Amino acid sequence: MTAFVLVSGGYTGGWIWRDVAARLHERGHQAHPVTLTGMGDRRHLAGPGTDLETHIEDVVQLLDHEELRDTVVVGHCYGLHPALGAVDRRADRIRRLVYLDAGMPGDGDAAVDVMPDPAVRERLLRRAEDRGNGYVLPPPPLEDEQLWGSLALLPDAARRRLEKLAAPQPLGVLTQPLHLTGKAAQVPATGIFCTANGASIAVVESLVASGDPRFRALADPRVGFFDLDTGHYPMLSHPDELTDLLIRAAAGEGRRLGGPVGHPRPSTA
Repeated sequence: MTAFVLVSGGYTGGWIWRDVAARLHERGHQAHPVTLTGMGDRRHLAGPGTDLETHIEDVVQLLDHEELRDTVVVGHCYGLHPALGAVDRRADRIRRLVYLDAGMPGDGDAAVDVMPDPAVRERLLRRAEDRGNGYVLPPPPLEDEQLWGSLALLPDAARRRLEKLAAPQPLGVLTQPLHLTGKAAQVPATGIFCTANGASIAVVESLVASGDPRFRALADPRVGFFDLDTGHYPMLSHPDELTDLLIRAAAGEGRRLGGPVGHPRPSTA
């Protein structure tokens, strides 16, 4: 039995993990979806002081109050930032960190700073100023996949639920830098790429092959990878497949770029 802590991305909340959490329970595991302060059904708690440290503390408090150990922490999209921050603070209790269609922020990086397109970053900041009183970011219309990420293969019912439950995001969680001590870097990790959103194992292989030292850690034998052929919201579009990959990640499986490890079944989905 493995305990999974599931941290959702922008404009969403713990509700987005409902189908995956149910499947994890059915297969004998614990699932702890996190609704971060000011998001989801806690949107009424957002304020000018809601920042990344608030969200890191949300995850830390869950780990502490549930007395979780040997835990797999999953961060989707923006949710990787508070997940990574919490893992850094409780590294001795974490089995693995899963990057679910997320970037690779480092110490000192704010979420808006690691967005690959500066024009998108500026548009987000303008939305907060024009429509969110300067401290919240209203959810964009679903048609704006540049801000949402790919919605490919979302069933109609899931798309309607996403549109209905989308919540404003506190701006401070995106602009406050992430502070890491280096402990999180010692935790084994898995990357799950949603290929319809643009990333894949092949892309990572090319980055590692480039020799750029920034990507050297991706070849660490404790790091595994999976591809999942869907858009940016696999917990809504492919909950069965995502559940299977999370369980396999917890077991240490995944494609390795840096040689063999103790789990001999590297593969992709």
